[in-house]
Amino acid sequence: MRASNYLFKTEFESYDDFILNYFLHYDDNFNFATDVVDSYARNEPDRLALVYCDEEGDGNINFSFSDISDLSQQTAAYLKSLGIMKGDRVMLILKRRWEYWIIAVALHRIGAILIPASYQLTAKDIVYRVNASGAKLLIAADDDYVISQVEIAKKDCGELKDIALIRKRRDGWIDFSRGARNTKERFVADDSIRFDDHFIIYFTSGTNGPPKMATHAYTYPLGHIVTARYWQCVKDGGLHYTGSDSGWAKFGWGSFYGQWLSGSAILGFDAANRFDAKIQLEVLRNYMPTTVCVPGTIYRILMHEGLKKEDFASVKHCCTAGEPLSPSIVKDFKELTGLTIHEGYGQTESSVLIANFPWFESRPGSMGKPSPLYNIVLEDPMGHICPPGTEGEIVVRSLQYGLPEGLIQGYFHEGSVRKAYGDDFKYHTGDIAYRDDDGFFWFVGRNDDIIKCSGYRIGPFEIESVLITHPAVRECAVTGAPDPIRGQVVQATIVLNSEYQETAALTKDIQDYVQKQTAPYKYPRIIKYAESLPKTNSGKIIRKAIRAEYETVSGS
Repeated sequence: MRASNYLFKTEFESYDDFILNYFLHYDDNFNFATDVVDSYARNEPDRLALVYCDEEGDGNINFSFSDISDLSQQTAAYLKSLGIMKGDRVMLILKRRWEYWIIAVALHRIGAILIPASYQLTAKDIVYRVNASGAKLLIAADDDYVISQVEIAKKDCGELKDIALIRKRRDGWIDFSRGARNTKERFVADDSIRFDDHFIIYFTSGTNGPPKMATHAYTYPLGHIVTARYWQCVKDGGLHYTGSDSGWAKFGWGSFYGQWLSGSAILGFDAANRFDAKIQLEVLRNYMPTTVCVPGTIYRILMHEGLKKEDFASVKHCCTAGEPLSPSIVKDFKELTGLTIHEGYGQTESSVLIANFPWFESRPGSMGKPSPLYNIVLEDPMGHICPPGTEGEIVVRSLQYGLPEGLIQGYFHEGSVRKAYGDDFKYHTGDIAYRDDDGFFWFVGRNDDIIKCSGYRIGPFEIESVLITHPAVRECAVTGAPDPIRGQVVQATIVLNSEYQETAALTKDIQDYVQKQTAPYKYPRIIKYAESLPKTNSGKIIRKAIRAEYETVSGS
């Protein structure tokens, strides 16, 4: 069942028409598994849902919606046999294996809560996430690194009942692929599921503390109709590609919900652990997606690797999100391919909030204009709306009238969900922007110090919590430093213990230490040493002062 079945109006003459007349209609028991996947399977069983390919080229499979429906019903029955019930939390570390889509839809049928996790997590990361969420089952990909980290973590994961592995047999693990394949029963759905039940939990990057658990309702997929149909402009019967690991919210934005609701198939390229621009270009040439959404860094790298117009010959629309994109990149890409990169903005906690929609010409460097789902304003510290040209925090207002589809219910903590807004019924993004006289929003920076490196969102706290355990480190602060390729890289400013001295060997040792203790992309590529760190009177490190010092030195 396509997006049009959930809208009173689907075609709009202008952005104003879109803002005024976009409206979603759905039943109280809306369930993505039955109302979308199974509806396609009944009405258009042969409609293409997923084109799966891997880097080796030996695992290429096309899945129709009939395939997805049947396999997910079979998998749901197997999950039920393992004791998974409505409300249970299940963590998936599956990279971009085709099994992710099947298992996710199966969990949606049951009413179990899906927790995606990145394959780059270390054992320490996994322990925290499993224990904080109370996950009952963890299902992992057939990847040596993932397997090793899960096995190290398991002994410290108190509530975790089982670990399961796809495509491999291993002592101490449930053989998930074999078990699902041999299951004869089918489970369609738990008919007690409501639209406001918990659907998915994404771990945020963490800023001033550990990663938070952003919890979304069963209406979350509906929020991504705007993301997919009206920003990414996916085509009914087309093929959409978004480059993202399944452990990130970006995957939900671009490789699943809104695309299927809008009638587009998904290109699921299961890349190896390292990004390879040449292989990425080969995939685009061979599989010919109609729409593409990747981080700005990827566009930069592809052009650096010799991108040609014919590489994007099939592509009708390009998008990017996750990091600010230099206007020069937009200009160079358009000159090369004839395509405009349309920027969008949102968070793990939302669907697309602000975007360059098709009713107006994109302005390079601008996030665009607000989605009709959200009442978005820029506020000063006193809560007043900022006039054009004045910087303010991006805030979603009017939540007393109900949560927009796509916005989080709240943050899961100790078995319950805490609201993400206060008595003022506002959701504060923590991001700073300004609005020009024509209503375009322009990103200025993060208020919460998150670093955006090659499309990844990196919270300083997670890295600092590892750094501080190194014997040489007395104090540390992690910030982002500008980088022409990655947008930003991680910089660590360190105060050493008295018995250590700054050396190149020590710097490398600290970098290696972080790479072993947390996901590899988080390690500090720049390390600076200082006598002390700037702090507030209460002892809180002022990262803004560190960044300002770096920018002053870089610009001198």
